This record gives sequence, C-alpha cells and structure tokens, in this order.
Amino acid sequence: MTLLVQKFGGTSVGSPDRIREVADYVARSQRRGNRIVLVASAMGKETDELLRLADQVASSKPGREMDMLITGGERKACALLSMALHDRGVDADSFTGSQAGFVTDTNHQNAKIIKLQPSRIRQALDAGRVPVVGGSQGVSTDSNVTFLGRGGSDTTAVALADALNADACELYTDVPGVFSTDPRLVPNARRIDKISFDELLEMTATGCPKPAMRSVEYARAYGVKLHVRSAFSWVPGTWVTEEGSMENALISAVTHDTSEAKMTVSGVIDRPGVAATLFRTLADADVNIDMIVQNVSEQGHTDISFTVPHQQVDKATAAVDSILDVLGAAGVVADRQVARVSLIGAGMRTNPGVAATMFETLANNGINIEMISTSAIRVSCVVRETQVEQAVASLHDAFELHIPPQNRAHI
Repeated sequence: MTLLVQKFGGTSVGSPDRIREVADYVARSQRRGNRIVLVASAMGKETDELLRLADQVASSKPGREMDMLITGGERKACALLSMALHDRGVDADSFTGSQAGFVTDTNHQNAKIIKLQPSRIRQALDAGRVPVVGGSQGVSTDSNVTFLGRGGSDTTAVALADALNADACELYTDVPGVFSTDPRLVPNARRIDKISFDELLEMTATGCPKPAMRSVEYARAYGVKLHVRSAFSWVPGTWVTEEGSMENALISAVTHDTSEAKMTVSGVIDRPGVAATLFRTLADADVNIDMIVQNVSEQGHTDISFTVPHQQVDKATAAVDSILDVLGAAGVVADRQVARVSLIGAGMRTNPGVAATMFETLANNGINIEMISTSAIRVSCVVRETQVEQAVASLHDAFELHIPPQNRAHI
C-alpha cells in the first residue's frame, strides 16, 4: 500500500466547510488503498490572531509562553480534522508534535528538529487509523513546547515522510503548484510540472512563498519526494525531485522579494580585515545578510552595501554604529525602497548569455540595477521597489516562460 504524508495549510482548513472537504478527500484517498498521515496548520489567520491577542495582553512575551500560545492553533485544527474523519467512518487520532515524537532544540519561536521518534504514528498506521499531527511544533530537550516557526508545518510533514519512509509528501496549499512567476503579477504565468530541489531552493530563497524553504532543504537532504498541489481542485501539481525536469529549461522561473532593505556603509577604510570586522559584528548581532557589494576604492576608502530583512534594519544599524570608528567609516544609511528580482534555472549552468539578456531587458524597460549577485543557477538584481513588478513581467516575457520549455526559442 502507498503511504502518503498529506499536509494541509491554513487556507485549506480555514473554515468548517473546508475541514469537511479535506476529510472527504482523505476518506476517498484511504478507500483507494492509500495509507495516510495528515499534518494540519492552524486555521486561516489564527496564528496572526493569537499574536495580536498577545500584543493586547502584555508587552512582555517570553518565548516559552509564546510557543505554548501559538501551537494551540495547530492542535485545534488537527482535533477538528480528526472529528470530521470520524464522521466519515475513518478511524483517526490527533497528535501534538510532542506526541508524534518531535524533539527539538531549546530555541523558542524558531526551533530546529533534533530527532524524530514517531512510534505512536506507526502504531496508529498499523492499526489502520489515520494519524492527524499538529504541524510546526515539538518538545524541546528541556521538556517545553516549541514552535518551528512560520511555514513549520511543511517541515513537520517532510520530516514525517522521511522517518516513515513514505512514498511521497504532498503539500496542499491555496495554489495549484509552483509557477514560473507570481500569477498575481503575470496572468499567463505557467505551472511547472516538475522542478529540481536546487531550483526550488533558489526560488524560495528569493521570494517564492511556498513551500517553506526549510522543508525543501530537509526534503533534498533526505531524498523525500515532494508534490506541491492545490487543496481546492485536487488536480496534479508540481513534483519536486532530485533530478528535476528532463526538459532542461534554460530558465524555470522569475521571483521577486520586497522584504529586504539595502544598507550602505560609506567611507570605509580599504584595508585587509575591515570587511571581516563589519560582517562579524553583524553576525554576532544575529543579523541575516544576503547580497553584498563593495565599490571600487577611491583614495583609500570604499563603500560597502548589503541587504538585510526589513525587521532587522534597526538592529543592523545599531551594530554598525558601534564600530564606525574601527571601520573608519562616515556612516551607515538604510534604503527600504528596494526590491530584488531573480532568474532561476538549472540550464544556465551550461548556457552563456542569461545575465546579458536579463540586464538588456531591464535596461530596455528603463529599470536601473543597483546590486547584482549570482549563483550557478540564479542571477539576482536589486532594483527600485516601484519597478519590481515591471521587471518581473518583462523578464517573464523575454525568456518566454509562459511557453513550455521544449517550445521556447531560448533553450
């Protein structure tokens, strides 16, 4: 019998009607001879509501208590799903993360899985029952409830699929798969039938919101086959595997990200060790750095620019201010009005000219490039936030991403 781990996101279980529809689908899957393990996210925007409630109650929000609060949303959803399954004649048991065997580190609000011992899940499967597991949660090594962070339900599902040696992990969401770009910006964006882990990792790192990047990293590391699909249509979605598509598309997708700011440290002394001091200070302050550009030195000084998440701008500014004298720098300025646009495709490893076409396309549309970074299968540019939608649409058109790869001129 095929063993499937099926994860349903917040919109998928966002109302009583949706929960009943999911239960109907799971019941049909079981009748076809599949063994099912369910993972549930909190209903709709419940996690956001719980965070707002915490803000209204107290200014002091210890991590331990926040994790206890937030994980209640997933427990509620998995209990309701289990009840709906019982109504359909499907024996089901709901489990918290700790009951399912998830042991994590002690980092509240963004815990990492240390080990998984799903003995109770195996027992339920052996008894012909459907285990329904609360996503994004576990128990720490010091016996406290922990939250895996936003998107943690995807990671819960992938980890269970690996531990149980499932045939596939199906991630059900509000979109029917992974697209060549955001279909809200480009109406003719194309659903990708099959993609490699490397390509999807680059996409999730540069703005593609689903699935969660941590879950893709986990799946790649342990060889878990992913199927990203819609919870509303039940049609096949996007398969994510090690080898990706055999079509060898030059470019698979265009992504964009408006969540980062550009910071520039001006007048830095151009001597060995200065950049190391700067980025060590930022690392010690727990600031996440993405793109980095150092300008050409003039009269012994240079400017260093880098990008950080918006929510870390103040922390990064304070960290840099504390070492301005050491850097010999004039100051640090943050620019929040930027965005990143990226091209991703495994085919660019062996095809020259991708960056040139990208830069020409942006130039022809009057879009100035402020920063550039590359990897083997990605080229990213920082542009003005007001122009990012135009950048996405023009690049999607230039590389003919609305057309199946085998029919494109750019192959």
